[in-house]
Amino acid sequence: MLSVRAPATSANLGSGFDVFGVALGTPADVIRVERAPETEITVTGAGSQYIPEDPDQNTVGAVADALDAPAHIEIDKGVRPSSGLGSSAASAAGAAVALNALYDRGLSREELVPVAAEGEALVSGVAHADNVAPSLLGGFTIVTDDGVTQVDASIPVVVCLPEITVSTRDARGIVPETASMTDVVETVGNAATLTVGMARDDPELVGRGMGSEIVTPERAALIDGFDAVSEAALEAGATGVTVSGAGPGVLAVCHADDRQAVAGTMIDAFDDAGIESRAYQTAVSDGARLYRD
Repeated sequence: MLSVRAPATSANLGSGFDVFGVALGTPADVIRVERAPETEITVTGAGSQYIPEDPDQNTVGAVADALDAPAHIEIDKGVRPSSGLGSSAASAAGAAVALNALYDRGLSREELVPVAAEGEALVSGVAHADNVAPSLLGGFTIVTDDGVTQVDASIPVVVCLPEITVSTRDARGIVPETASMTDVVETVGNAATLTVGMARDDPELVGRGMGSEIVTPERAALIDGFDAVSEAALEAGATGVTVSGAGPGVLAVCHADDRQAVAGTMIDAFDDAGIESRAYQTAVSDGARLYRD
């Protein structure tokens, strides 16, 4: 049996809608696979009751089909579905790495990105790779039609996850179809700043570069208490705050010494809004790791 630890991810990062993504040190899914005549899936862990085990309806089933690699697949969910932390992407990325090794397909991590993205299409309706790419490759990733660019980074972050859900399809449905030139120019400048910050491991630049008036305000409106949580995080030392992926997770970039204070104030702010939450004090980290049991 082979096992893979596949990390949660945060996509968009404010200014990089459908382009930017980062792998997070925690939480993560664990995928275990062994050869079988046909694919069977079992799911345990966070939110497992909401995840179909039918291979035709599960992201890892699509990955197994794409690799022609039938297997018994056990998914231990550490990444809650509908969290904005790439839950389905973690499972798809982990399955891609595990099945590639199990059947000795010989594909590189970069070549596995479109394979894992096919699984994502079952959830969001679009085979986009802004979550699967960082889960596979680690660090900070930039996804374009020409491929994936990866940058090693270790930026400290806090992700606060409220006990509410936001549908990925709903979150995509409210994305504006047009934007003013002013907003476009500002977002491009912020995206460039964020990219330089990742390359330099500079939380100040990354935080400054997360702003966007195009997508973020629409998605933030779906998260009760977002404005208060964002303000509290900034007052506690965060250099930037945005919606993690489709939400409802809220991502704050900060210096390592400020993580505890930022996490505590974000939880308190959600609590003031009558919403329970938990916070992950983590950092941009490595991609999926393979273990041979």
